[in-house]
Amino acid sequence: MGFPLLQSLGAHAHKPADLWRLLPAALTMAARGVGLLTRLPVCSQRRNRIPRSISRLLSCPGTIAASVGNEEQSSVVAEAGIEDKTLQKKFSEVQKERREQAQRTVLIHCPNNINEKKFLKYLSQHGPVNNHFFYESFGLFAVVEFCQKDSIKSLQNGTHTPTQSTEAAIPFKSRFLNLRLKNPSSQVSGQPFVQTTNQSPPSSKKLFELLIYAESIEEQLNTLLKAFQLTEENIRLRHLTCSLIEDIAAAYFPSCVIRPFGSSVNTFGKLGCDLDMFLDLDETGKLDVHKNTGNFFMEFQVKNVPSERIATQKILSVIGECLDNFGPGCVGVQKILNARCPLVRFSHQGSGFQCDLTANNSIALKSSELLYIYGSLDSRVRALVFSVRCWARAHSLTSSIPGAWITNFSLTVMVIFFLQRRSPPILPTLDSLKSIADAEDRCILEGNNCTFIQDVNKIQPSGNTETLELLIKEFFEYFGNFAFNKNSINIRQGREQNKPDSSPLYIQNPFQTSLNISKNVSQNQLQKFVELARDSAWILEQEDTNQPFSSSRQPWGLAALLLPPGSGHTSLSRKKKKKPMSEKVKGLLASIKSNSPDSSTDTSGKRTISTQA
Repeated sequence: MGFPLLQSLGAHAHKPADLWRLLPAALTMAARGVGLLTRLPVCSQRRNRIPRSISRLLSCPGTIAASVGNEEQSSVVAEAGIEDKTLQKKFSEVQKERREQAQRTVLIHCPNNINEKKFLKYLSQHGPVNNHFFYESFGLFAVVEFCQKDSIKSLQNGTHTPTQSTEAAIPFKSRFLNLRLKNPSSQVSGQPFVQTTNQSPPSSKKLFELLIYAESIEEQLNTLLKAFQLTEENIRLRHLTCSLIEDIAAAYFPSCVIRPFGSSVNTFGKLGCDLDMFLDLDETGKLDVHKNTGNFFMEFQVKNVPSERIATQKILSVIGECLDNFGPGCVGVQKILNARCPLVRFSHQGSGFQCDLTANNSIALKSSELLYIYGSLDSRVRALVFSVRCWARAHSLTSSIPGAWITNFSLTVMVIFFLQRRSPPILPTLDSLKSIADAEDRCILEGNNCTFIQDVNKIQPSGNTETLELLIKEFFEYFGNFAFNKNSINIRQGREQNKPDSSPLYIQNPFQTSLNISKNVSQNQLQKFVELARDSAWILEQEDTNQPFSSSRQPWGLAALLLPPGSGHTSLSRKKKKKPMSEKVKGLLASIKSNSPDSSTDTSGKRTISTQA
């Protein structure tokens, strides 16, 4: 039996060298054929199992097969072979798919001695299961995704409301379920525990171990990113939680959508971060433009209130009451309605998330999309952002408590701005993203022009090849010597501008350009940031801390930057006293030069300007 692909190669290869030249294209074609099978849903693969050897090939990073194993493909046939480019999905497409996925999913509280095979067999009588995983949060939970929505209806129809001897249950039909064993003793013996996925970030001790054993600073940054970034399971759980809250809100607003925003969707979220969501009522009462209304125009009868803010407060108040009284797993509900942005805060016990629910926060979702774009353009962006955020947290520059601290969002924008200032730029400015936008990208929200191109694949990649090791050192150097006393940060134009007011730190809101996203930051906190940035840049320049120790496993590189004050190691101040006299003279001359009126900050971020935080 012949192999058609090899026979085809032989027909086009006149010399052995031609065969070797065409072999990569052949492997790519073969891998793409296998990729078509792997992209089928689980429920349609049951009769076409892929051999494990091929699956390993498809999942092996760096192989031709792996490069075509993604969901979206784009291939260009060239004379010498096939050039394959992986397409990235739009933010809106990803969110739509996640929402549909969540609508086919249930959350089940399980007994600890659950038998996984029997559990799945029991659920399969209601329809094929597409995906599932277990995790722990106030007990053992299972997230189960069916292939069809109808399977959930079938499961709910076979579910009953529990009867309590001392308490009365409020009947509420949801997708948050509780599984009990009819005969627990018969299922305990000989049954292995199910494997659970981790939903928490690594401990400080574990993180330091990972960083110390890395072989380079670049590897350290990527290791930290891998350890802290949201997992696939955690992302699914976040969208499912929003979908469960949407089911409750739909009792009052049938066409509403609960949309996650912020760190949960912008690719910069870390394990354990809060879940921000907003109630989107734009679909409620939306006119179908395709229907011919003739001579009539029908409107809903509605209640009227004096302002949109009052309407938002009333809506959130009702949703908050509903969550508090009827929402399964929703505890600690707080209605913070007099804040600048009214919200309902609560804990969702099933998922373990601390949740903040707002209403009609479309600009925040657009900001999430912008960060998604930037995070998708270059792999160095997310690695640098995660490391800078972790560094700031280690030195108490950021806090989960509202106050005068720098926020993670501000730090992320600062990293983006820094990468826009490189030569050549690693990231484009927001204005440049706006200039290449299509008509379908046009977006005006609350009178603000929020237009930028939504298709990442249409953005020209950067030719900058600087390493992460250089970039993190230059980041600290750049902002350790930034003229915060007179300049503002503006990612729309990608350049420093005079501050419009006297705020210690001024970072222009990308869309609401008259606002300062860092208005809360105090002079003392900014000064602390500047001093720590300078210290960190100095540490990364020292030979004894910028490379692994050969004899002992001491913190070095990024790990040295994360050491808390008073950790027992030689303090920075004592180390700096050992600085050679020539370096001190150079520093003095640089300081004198920086105070001259003609000096300015160059694109490399080197110190050429006086800094008074």
